[in-house]
Amino acid sequence: MRAIEAGILICPECHQLNRQDSDHGRQRCTRCGASVHARHPHSLARTWALLITAAILYIPANLLPIMTVSALGQGEPDTIMSGVVALVQAGSLPIALVVFVASILVPTFKLVGIALLLISVQRKQPLSARQRIVMFRFIEWIGRWSMLDVFVIAILVALVNFGTLARVEADLGAMAFASVVILTMLAAITFDPRLIWDNTESYDDQE
Repeated sequence: MRAIEAGILICPECHQLNRQDSDHGRQRCTRCGASVHARHPHSLARTWALLITAAILYIPANLLPIMTVSALGQGEPDTIMSGVVALVQAGSLPIALVVFVASILVPTFKLVGIALLLISVQRKQPLSARQRIVMFRFIEWIGRWSMLDVFVIAILVALVNFGTLARVEADLGAMAFASVVILTMLAAITFDPRLIWDNTESYDDQE
């Protein structure tokens, strides 16, 4: 029997177990006074809103220049993909692979993965709930690594500032990419993973 079926609510702040009131109104934790809910209110709607916004910003994040490296007053802006190509041509294949994975594969996986979780929960598709939980936890864990490019650009902009001799400037693509990373992280936070168990049945239970 699940906790919700037994009328038990968990506090999101102190993790105290609370008996659900019979009136099903707004309820507060008996220990810390925080609001407790059987499921996060409007979790799917909020997650969809954040995910769609991130998907829209993902287009300019890849098309617009992410930074400009100038040497002796000359330099060309680079997008994420052109930067990867430049690293490959310069012989820095490991660095190019890291940038490609952190800046291209990881954000794409997060967008697609969260969308699949939302669709599967809303349509109550008969897929393994355990596998979805593993995918959700992996999305949460891998999300922080998308900030690698943003950190590198921030450090280069702060350190490489020698006027016309050498200079690194962040462009609009960096702002769009940072917004995509933040929005996907928030989308993973607002999604209530307990909905997976409410709307699906694991293959283990069916066998």
